[in-house]
Amino acid sequence: MAVGRRRGEAVLSVGLALLLGALRVPATCPGVSVTQQLLKEGFHRELVVKVELGARGEDAGGCTVAARIHLPPGIFVDPYELASLQQHNLTKAVLIPDAIDVEAPEYLSTELHVLLSLEPHLQCSHCFQAALPVHGRYQRPAEESQEAWVVVQSPEALLCCCDNLLPAECWTLSAAEGAPCSGQAPGPCRWYRITQKPTPEELVLQVPVGLRHHSSLVCVLTLLATVLCSSLVLAAVCRYGHLSPGPCSE
Repeated sequence: MAVGRRRGEAVLSVGLALLLGALRVPATCPGVSVTQQLLKEGFHRELVVKVELGARGEDAGGCTVAARIHLPPGIFVDPYELASLQQHNLTKAVLIPDAIDVEAPEYLSTELHVLLSLEPHLQCSHCFQAALPVHGRYQRPAEESQEAWVVVQSPEALLCCCDNLLPAECWTLSAAEGAPCSGQAPGPCRWYRITQKPTPEELVLQVPVGLRHHSSLVCVLTLLATVLCSSLVLAAVCRYGHLSPGPCSE
C-alpha cells in the first residue's frame, strides 16, 4: 500500500508540474508572426519585412513597430542610398554600426544590424511592413559552383512606446538602442521585444561567384581593357584638349 501511495503521489506531482508549466506559457502570443521576402535578382535586392501582431495589435496604439534585422557579412546596406531614401521619407532605419565599407568583399566584412521602422499596412489593421534595399558582397572565387548562398536570419519584432509602458506578458525590454521612438521623440526610448512564432525557414540569398580557374583570363582582359581605355582617353585629350607645353603639341 505504501509503495502504491508513493507512486500515486509521484504521478500527481508530475501532473501538477506539467500543468503549472503550461499555465506559465502566454496564451495570447501565438498570433504574432514575422515574415521576410527578397525581391529583384542579382546583387541588388530589396528586403521586405512584415510583422503581423494579431490580437495584440490593439495594445500597440501610439507605439512604433520596428524590425531588428541581422545581416551576415555577405550582405550590406549602402548608407548613402539609405540617407537619400530617408531624406525623401521613403524609409526609416538605423545602421549598427553606421560606418560601412561598401567596397569590401565578403571575407573582409563584418555582420550588420539594422533597426527598420515599419509602417501600418493599408489592407491589414494589425500588420506593419517596410522595405530595405540590400546589396550582396563579392565572394571568393569558387572551384566549381557559380553561386554562393548567404543565409539571412528571421528579423526580431520590436515595439517602442514613449508615452506608456506595456505590461503585456508577451513583451519584454530589449537592448536595442540608437533609434528614437518616432519623429516627435527627441531621443531613444524603451524598446520591447515581441514574443513571436519561430520561423523554421531561413531566407537564402544566391550571389553570383566567379570561378578560380578563370582568374588568369580575367586579369589579362582587365589589363587589355585598361590599356585600351587609357590610350583612347590620352588620344582624345591630345586631339581636343589644350595642353602647353607637352608632348602632344609636337
